[in-house]
Amino acid sequence: MADAEGLRLGSGGEDRLAAPPAAAMETQAASEAGASGEGFTCVRKRKRRVGEPREGPMETGGGPPPRKRPDFPPLRGDALGVGKNETRTISVPANRYTPLKENWMKIFTPIVEHLQLQIRFNLKTRNVEIKTCKETKDIAALTKAADFVKAFILGFQVEDALALIRLDDLFLESFEVTDVKPLNGDHLSRAIGRIAGKGGKTKFTIENVTRTRIVLADTKVHILGSFQNIKMARTAICNLILGSPPSKVYGNIRAVASRAAERF
Repeated sequence: MADAEGLRLGSGGEDRLAAPPAAAMETQAASEAGASGEGFTCVRKRKRRVGEPREGPMETGGGPPPRKRPDFPPLRGDALGVGKNETRTISVPANRYTPLKENWMKIFTPIVEHLQLQIRFNLKTRNVEIKTCKETKDIAALTKAADFVKAFILGFQVEDALALIRLDDLFLESFEVTDVKPLNGDHLSRAIGRIAGKGGKTKFTIENVTRTRIVLADTKVHILGSFQNIKMARTAICNLILGSPPSKVYGNIRAVASRAAERF
């Protein structure tokens, strides 16, 4: 009898110790969360059925076509405030007085007739002064004329400097040999000689391969050309200053120039 009652108690105890169902646990957890003041709700992620399209931006079939970029005609200089007070002054060193006097009409004609600007050489201050007037139509004409005169003063030929007026993607860059490597005495002279080459051969080769114009004025180097071509010429000149043999520099710039030609 005692064994039977023990069995019954054991079976009843097992019934009391049995785990409650999952629904009762969720109800109890919700009641505890509500009692503690933290109102968290469990949101289940809805599974996407096979073949159901993904949610994305709403497509509009009959919408208006995309707007084109507006195209406005260029404004006149007087409409943009280009008046009589706009001037540029370029100083002329003593060694360029005679070339400026000899080529004055070649400089004067494109600036006055094509760019509609006024130009004069001030004998007191030894400066070339460029000024706008009422006939000036292009707002960038003053900057082009100043770059043209500056290029001639630096030592470029008039025909080469004239390209700054005709083309928009040409620039001037100047640097000194000592900016690349601090050299003195005979070492500086040899570096300048490596850039020029025998009879100017090295300089002419760099100009032809990179399609630039180079002027060597004492320790200064002036390069005229497009941005990419100036970069190639400057790299070649820097390698020559650092001591690379001309044959190696020729091969490098020819390889870079051929890759640039294939790219374009």
